[in-house]
Amino acid sequence: MAKRSQKGRKSQTKVQELVTVAFADSVEQAKDYEAILRSNDIPVTIKEQDEQETNDKVIAVMVPEEFLDEANVVIESQDAYDDFYDLASEDTDEDDFDNDLFDEEF
Repeated sequence: MAKRSQKGRKSQTKVQELVTVAFADSVEQAKDYEAILRSNDIPVTIKEQDEQETNDKVIAVMVPEEFLDEANVVIESQDAYDDFYDLASEDTDEDDFDNDLFDEEF
């Protein structure tokens, strides 16, 4: 039996095109997105680029194109979850609460 070379196998590997699923405001946020996507079995890459016009760093969270829709759903779900808990954990001012509502006697 003839042995196939390793070189031939590598050329048959399909190269996946990466697309940006989100831009992160910080490295920490990018790492959070990366952890969420990996926990959902979505391959992910973080790429930092210098923005030419503003000299700021842009942090792109990238996934293979075939995972783009699923990655969008995962990130949007996590953002909605975070927004809900941010809203629920906000401190309420006790002066705004109408305590008279519970003072009525029945």
